Amino acid sequence: MPDWLPGRATVNPWTEDTYEMLYRIFCRDIRDHNLHYIGNDVWIFLDTEDGKESIFWHLTTREDKQKTIPRRKRKFYPEGQTYTEPERLPDLRRCERLPWVKPLIEHPSEPEVLTWDYEEGDRTIKTYIWIKDHDFVVIMKRYPNGKRRLITSFYVDKSFKRKDFERKYANRIK
Repeated sequence: MPDWLPGRATVNPWTEDTYEMLYRIFCRDIRDHNLHYIGNDVWIFLDTEDGKESIFWHLTTREDKQKTIPRRKRKFYPEGQTYTEPERLPDLRRCERLPWVKPLIEHPSEPEVLTWDYEEGDRTIKTYIWIKDHDFVVIMKRYPNGKRRLITSFYVDKSFKRKDFERKYANRIK
C-alpha cells in the first residue's frame, strides 16, 4: 500500500452509525475541502437526496438493477408522470475506500496511479484516476476551463470493467 494512501474506513460490521461516519469523511475530504487536480479546482453538485449530497450516495452505494423504486420527484419531470430508478444499496468496497478519493485526486502523478482524459461517445471529456493494483477508480468530468466535477468512484470488481478502463487508457487524449 502506498504511504500517501490512508487506510480503509471500517464498514464491516455495518451499524446504524456507519453512514454518519462515512458522511463525516465525505464532508472533511470532499465537500468542505478545496480539492485540486493538477492545479485545477474540483467541485461537486450540492443537490441533496435523503438529507445528504447526491454525490455522497454515488460514492457509497451501487445500483441494484433487479430492484426499482419510484424515482424522486425532480422539477424537470412532467406533472403526473411516474418514473422508477434502480434501488441503490450500500457497497461496502466503495464505502471502505471513500478515504482514498481525496488522495487519488491530489496525487495523480504517483507511480501507482494511472490518470488520463478520455472523450466519451457523447463528446464529454472525463478524467479517470485509477489505482489499478488496488482496483479503485475516481471519475470526474473535465470542463474547458480545466476544472473538474467529481462524478463517482468505485471498486473495480468486474473483469469487463478493467478491460474497459484499459481500452480507454490506450485511447486516451494525449
